[in-house]
Amino acid sequence: MPDAKPEDSHIKARAAELLAQMTVEEKAGQLTQYFAFPGADEQLAGVEAELRAGRAGSLLFVSEAAEIDRLQRIAVEETRLGIPLLFGYDVIHGFKTVMPVPLAMAASWDPEMAETAQAIAAKEARAIGLHWAFAPMVDICRDPRWGRMIEGAGEDPYLGSAMAAAQVRGFQGHYIGAPDRLIAGPKHFAGYGASLGGRDYDEADLSETELWNVHLPPFKAAIEAGAGNIMSAYMGLNGVPASGNRWLLTDILRDAWGFDGFVVTDAGAAADLETHHFAANKEDAAIRALEAGVDMEMAPPREGGSAFRTLPEALKAGRISEARLDEAVLRVLEAKLRMGLFEQPYVDAERAQRVLNAPEHREVARVAAERSVVLLKNAGDLLPLSRDVGSIAVLGPFADAARDMAGPWIFRQDDSETVTVLSGIRAAVGNDTRVDHSIGVSVPKRMHPSIFENPFSPPLPEITVDDDVEIERAVALATEANVAVLVLGEAQIMIGEHASRSTLNLPGRQQELLDRVLETGTPTVLLIMTGRPMDLKGAEPDAQMMIWYPGTSGGEAVANLLFGDAVPGGKMPYNWPRNIGQIPLPYAHLRSFKPEEEHMRYWNERNEPLYPFGFGLSYARFSYANLRLSSDRMAVGETLNVSVDVTNVSEIAADEVVQLYIHQRFGTSARPVRELKGFERVQIGAGQTRTVAFTLTPDQLRYWSAVVRDWVQDATEIDVFVGGSSDADLTARFKVTA
Repeated sequence: MPDAKPEDSHIKARAAELLAQMTVEEKAGQLTQYFAFPGADEQLAGVEAELRAGRAGSLLFVSEAAEIDRLQRIAVEETRLGIPLLFGYDVIHGFKTVMPVPLAMAASWDPEMAETAQAIAAKEARAIGLHWAFAPMVDICRDPRWGRMIEGAGEDPYLGSAMAAAQVRGFQGHYIGAPDRLIAGPKHFAGYGASLGGRDYDEADLSETELWNVHLPPFKAAIEAGAGNIMSAYMGLNGVPASGNRWLLTDILRDAWGFDGFVVTDAGAAADLETHHFAANKEDAAIRALEAGVDMEMAPPREGGSAFRTLPEALKAGRISEARLDEAVLRVLEAKLRMGLFEQPYVDAERAQRVLNAPEHREVARVAAERSVVLLKNAGDLLPLSRDVGSIAVLGPFADAARDMAGPWIFRQDDSETVTVLSGIRAAVGNDTRVDHSIGVSVPKRMHPSIFENPFSPPLPEITVDDDVEIERAVALATEANVAVLVLGEAQIMIGEHASRSTLNLPGRQQELLDRVLETGTPTVLLIMTGRPMDLKGAEPDAQMMIWYPGTSGGEAVANLLFGDAVPGGKMPYNWPRNIGQIPLPYAHLRSFKPEEEHMRYWNERNEPLYPFGFGLSYARFSYANLRLSSDRMAVGETLNVSVDVTNVSEIAADEVVQLYIHQRFGTSARPVRELKGFERVQIGAGQTRTVAFTLTPDQLRYWSAVVRDWVQDATEIDVFVGGSSDADLTARFKVTA
């Protein structure tokens, strides 16, 4: 790994020297990434044959140091040019140490925490020989039926941009090739989170306004943070598949934004241009992907092999230019050179074990989980609990589910190391309080198999009980206990890729379990382990916390929050609808006819969210006052300062996420009722007041207008709202003059 950022001129000269020695087949090989499934001997043998022939530039899904070294030695020592392989992996929210899922990290509203967490993930992954993370996912999602929302930052482009940039910095450090860091690969460019009906892989149909103002900003922020790779999306965007969309991959990404890294397709997305009935055949698909701006094909094992294997024939037939082929190859070679792979291609196995077992990594995972939890309800200040409460019934299928604590996209989880909610509570109370446990109901199963069940992950445990018997046992334990803690939600395999749902109901018979426990009258704390908002059908537990999938140290973190050793400070990264019929329900929507009846659009119930974007309670109480603007007017292109006094009016020191929203009253286009334009998570001591300041810049006040098909900043009037959620009611107004 380079000790300092390599000189660009040196990197480019070495890459050009290598390119000059390569055959067309070797060039196409550098642009091909093969799956190397552990245990898939026949498939792996084919990959090794391609590797020895110089027709493979990258591999993915290898995660053992010894196997990475073995394959790397073939590339370096048994091929004509000895060009090292680039090893990629889905390092989404941790490697061995599992951090909270990305949506949970967004709920922390703490970009520095996200950066720290991804730096640890990068260190662990780099130690065993990986070079590149297929992350962060920066797709904006406003439809919680889409399972992959768990990988992103929610519904807002401002929060999403902050988290995107932070994760890129965490993965990469200050430059590509920094010690203990990986190449970051933001995905999926672009619009994937807007798939119709929340159905994974389905098309996205987005207006220019929504694409530019909502879905593209997090990608731009990731690129400005230095991302070395971009992954193109599977789906069709406005009628053109994203991996064959030159407007996206060249006009915007390269020409408008100046991205100089390499572009890889999502799995099979180049060959799938034929599946879309966009390309005539596999060769045509390869040509159109390359010409659109794709530099590397992620090629899963398929009949007929990869699409990019046909590039030499396409060049011979004059259907692609050698200049474009060379351009793509140079980008891949430069990435390998920047990572120092020619100087240090192999793994230090002893060091890798030390890094993977570093106890300080588990401590960061615990803190990250504590900062991510969102307290949604706390009637009668039930929480925090006393350690000597006497007896606690810990109930539900996810109370002691180590595998599910990690959430999706984790393939090296050590269940023995994971702290479950049950074990965390038992460790916290010791012998002072009796803790009883019942699974309550069977772990729900997917209707369709997941693409990740095999060979990506170990066999999933099947936990099945007689639900009738176990529900009665859980109810009996709740009746006898002084407090019931229910852990409900979705198994890790029920969310993520290929895991969309048509309902937000609790899967299986969990709703019945919840209702029956509430009927006992025992004070009840509901911990929700998932990424989606759940429809509880009107059930009202005394206290309710969204714990997401909190990771390796999640049970310890949850126990600390339950017993007051930590104070919840997370905030929702999306609007929580009352039921699925309201979706999509973004907080940043336009005013329309009869705005005073906004919450009366349905005749049968109110249309407001159950919990608004940015909402989250604390054991402390905060008041906002003295909202000040540096001026009541500014000119287009100038900046304006905003400050507010926030007081902790309780006796508990705690964090508050102070949020700034704006609304533009008139201009070239109509603008949303509220848009997040600033936030800061601050700790405030009991009884203390802190002044929090923000700056509104021209970039924050401009927007893409479909009227002029460009960015504009209007002379207008702008309302400012500051508070602890998107429902903030402390307001001021200023004018923007021409």
